[in-house]
Amino acid sequence: MVDFEQNGETVYALPPPMAGFFEFSLMRVRNDIDQKVLSELFYEYMNVEEDFIKELFTLGETQLGRVFVNESTLSNENALYVLDYERASEVINSAAHIGVGLCYCRHKMSHLDKACDAPQDICMTFNNVAASLTKNDCARSVDKIECLDLLQEAYDNNLVQFGENVREKVSFICNCCGCCCEALQAARRFAILNPVHTTNFIPVVSESTCNGCGKCAAVCPVEAMTLVSANNPSKPNMKVAKLQEDLCLGCGVCVRACPNNSILLQSRPVRVLTPLNGTHRAVVMAIERGKLQNLIFDNQVLRSHRALAGVLGVILKLPPIKQILASKQVKSRYMENLINRIKI
Repeated sequence: MVDFEQNGETVYALPPPMAGFFEFSLMRVRNDIDQKVLSELFYEYMNVEEDFIKELFTLGETQLGRVFVNESTLSNENALYVLDYERASEVINSAAHIGVGLCYCRHKMSHLDKACDAPQDICMTFNNVAASLTKNDCARSVDKIECLDLLQEAYDNNLVQFGENVREKVSFICNCCGCCCEALQAARRFAILNPVHTTNFIPVVSESTCNGCGKCAAVCPVEAMTLVSANNPSKPNMKVAKLQEDLCLGCGVCVRACPNNSILLQSRPVRVLTPLNGTHRAVVMAIERGKLQNLIFDNQVLRSHRALAGVLGVILKLPPIKQILASKQVKSRYMENLINRIKI
């Protein structure tokens, strides 16, 4: 459970499974439960029995999480086009509360003797979620300076910043490796279904300066960067880096790894749209998955008239096609009347 203050009262809510109570159970070392057994069960549930992870990451156009670009790889020109909500550093600087705990993924894999050497004490939470986790000793409270230092440590270890897919009040940023992180594993396994929202950038390789060293391919967390023949008759064994754009997250890790500055980021031709907040994302995800009626009528959190008003407010601001989908799913005359009124 997470708890937070609302109108002077403490309110309790069940967090989602991911990112939520799965992670919270392994964000610290505990002796009250067998974390090794729990890790083994989680691993089987996520990696062997893939129904849950596939449904979580592959249904609908709007997903739970998004990738943040490695800010150190941005050129001065790129930096002009990066909005505040696209910067992990801005999420840190604007957060009301910051908590840091163990990386759920690498902690889990350490119990299976499969963890990599990347740092574990680096999982970041923010705002109300951080306040609840730090108060209940699931994470430790840190200031912005320490959190920014941890972000730099993540950059230095070629970790990818994967965070909540919202513009306002982001609740988490994980610093992920391709070998342990379930989100990045899903990005590899179900790439054509776009399970993770990319950044608004994509790397471009200069074949004239690339020497085929392979460092970019070695650090790419989703195996989007590969080596192919340079087709050079005088050097038949020469290789150059080649990007598979449909797999690329736009994280910029490969740019940082290139010793010859042969990889640069450029803006994607079409910008990725990010929901405003958690309510906006939840409503759009529910509509796309045909679950809006469950969100409104089965979710006990929405017993609050303020929460329900927030959901309806999001629906009324959606494009007409998604309003129609919402109305069909709820089959409510009240909903239809609301939508018709907003059109007038």
